[in-house]
Amino acid sequence: MRESRENEATDKDTAAAARHARFGRLPEPVRAEDMVEERPATAPDPARHAYDPDEWMVRYCL
Repeated sequence: MRESRENEATDKDTAAAARHARFGRLPEPVRAEDMVEERPATAPDPARHAYDPDEWMVRYCL
């Protein structure tokens, strides 16, 4: 019975050492510059601002 307790203690120590080796320290911090993705703006759509206020008058009123 005493031998099984010693084996359990050794197993616990081994498991604790493995956990500490894997999770013992925090990962390196990530810089704020690396957290932001920059993309170039899209080109403006020329049809969006192509409205001519006088054109509708020529089309529909004349």
